[in-house]
Amino acid sequence: MKTQLLTLLAAGITLAAAPAAHAQTAGADWPSKPIRWIVPFPPGGAMDAIARTLGEKAGKTLGQPFVIENKPGAGGNIGADFVAKAPADGYTMMITSIGMATNKPLYGKLSYDPVKDFAPVSLLAVVPNVLVTNSTQPNVKIVADLIAAAKKEPGKLSYASAGNGTSIHLAGEVFTSLAKIDMLHVPYKGSGPAVADLLGGQVNYMFDSISSARPHIESGKLRALGVTTAKRSSALPNVPTLAEAGLPGYEVSPWFAVFMPAATPKPVIARLNAALLDAMKQPDVRARFASIGAEPVGSTPDELAAHLARESARWSKLIAERGIKLD
Repeated sequence: MKTQLLTLLAAGITLAAAPAAHAQTAGADWPSKPIRWIVPFPPGGAMDAIARTLGEKAGKTLGQPFVIENKPGAGGNIGADFVAKAPADGYTMMITSIGMATNKPLYGKLSYDPVKDFAPVSLLAVVPNVLVTNSTQPNVKIVADLIAAAKKEPGKLSYASAGNGTSIHLAGEVFTSLAKIDMLHVPYKGSGPAVADLLGGQVNYMFDSISSARPHIESGKLRALGVTTAKRSSALPNVPTLAEAGLPGYEVSPWFAVFMPAATPKPVIARLNAALLDAMKQPDVRARFASIGAEPVGSTPDELAAHLARESARWSKLIAERGIKLD
């Protein structure tokens, strides 16, 4: 998975490779009314910001507005179920993330199938997570300090997450597995309350999204120990990757992508794909992405389908091995 995703990031493959001529002629009568863009999490996070940024730009390209609707709950399942059951007429779409690959093994029985009920449109971006701790902790300056402390007192140190099965949680599971340490996972209902308790000292660590962690890092309240992606983040260039910091092979790249209901006409998918990829090339969009720590990716629908298959296999294996259970 790492190799393929790095290839996408390095080459910016389809930001320039979309079949624009075909997209302009196919599905010429679409869109003729506003498009609902479902965000299955609350406003304010990276997912919401990406949808609103791209929706504004793509709406101008297509001549119809994108109406952003937040439908949070159940780890993204409420929004996903809504889109899976929506008419496949090209007027409902969803931005989603790693939950598309993890919710099936985590929940066992879902009201939708992440593969059969959706049509892939495009990968959008990767937003790294970053391992942070309260800067008041005097004895933890680097990742090696954390690992040493955890081995000294197994199960005592804690890490917060935005909930079971989120990328923040899974980043911690991969970390403790590779480091061969035991830490207490403390799930919260969202990143906000988790960060609040981290700042307050109620929990020791967090693999938070760079979007929400960076302001606290820059203010000096949180100390960044390492980013979860295979390459350093341009948003925090002086922070090493966790692989560089002592865990070779560590890589968790939280990704965001667009899906539509499964039977959505392919010409519509092609036009939407082209509009999104064009939006991601615009300087103001890239600047907005950079402000939240997002790295643009872009892909064809087939590349997104292959990426989802790889991610599903990887996380299903980890979830089974670690015995991860939901609240």
